[in-house]
Amino acid sequence: MNTKETEVVVIGSGPGGYTAAFRAADLDKKVILVEREPVIGGVCLNVGCIPSKALLHSAKVIEEAQEMSQHGINFGKPKIDVKKLVEWKNSVVSKLTGGLKMLAKQRQVEIVQGTAEFVSSHEIVVKGKEETRIKFANDIIAVGSEPVKLPFIPEDPRIIDSTGALELPKTDAKILVLGGGVIGLEMSTVFHALGAELKW
Repeated sequence: MNTKETEVVVIGSGPGGYTAAFRAADLDKKVILVEREPVIGGVCLNVGCIPSKALLHSAKVIEEAQEMSQHGINFGKPKIDVKKLVEWKNSVVSKLTGGLKMLAKQRQVEIVQGTAEFVSSHEIVVKGKEETRIKFANDIIAVGSEPVKLPFIPEDPRIIDSTGALELPKTDAKILVLGGGVIGLEMSTVFHALGAELKW
């Protein structure tokens, strides 16, 4: 087991976590940033706001092109290559996560990959490819969120959560959307623009 010591440990590398880690480093603190996923950026950057906004941009382009047909400019029915669209969305995310990794390196913020577990008030064990014990003076917990599994919904490959929806598994289907919050509305807009028939 590796052992490390730091002034500040930040658990979670989303917008709350990485900004806290960077600010602490700017104040000349020794900082370790713990993230359970292979890349930093958290839910927002990897499977939330950023990828959904990229897909929403695509939906907006499709809808604006269709609206222009009423004003004398007709682009015809779009030919959608879903695989390329998903690759483009992933490239947007990769550029931003790569930028964050560079900012962490510039500030000498060490990144430890794995799931943190408190073993005392000033010590955590991070379980990843290998276990790392980290002793710290101060801790910031910024672990974010994850999709909820509703107990009345069965296991079925046709049922996807918000993370699965970002991969656009089927865009020409009849889709029932549960939830009319921001993510539900955004992904409904995307699927509708790509040809799906939706019900809420």
